[in-house]
Amino acid sequence: MFASSILPAIIRRPTLWGEAIRAFFAMTPAKWWRMSPFLPVPRRSYLNWRLQTAYGSAEVRPQPVDIIRFLEWRKAQR
Repeated sequence: MFASSILPAIIRRPTLWGEAIRAFFAMTPAKWWRMSPFLPVPRRSYLNWRLQTAYGSAEVRPQPVDIIRFLEWRKAQR
């Protein structure tokens, strides 16, 4: 997926680590251990919906700056 470009951007911002973890688990489906691939990852349909509503297309891959802004926004909402 696109995590390879996003992770370095988050790693360089320790103040967002906690928010990144909270956001990740907020997107993880309940009882994920009962569903293949048996990993705590968001469902593809959910990610496609988020991309569709944010960018107008599920084919767009967000830039790291978009993810950083989203995490900063989430953190500011607390």
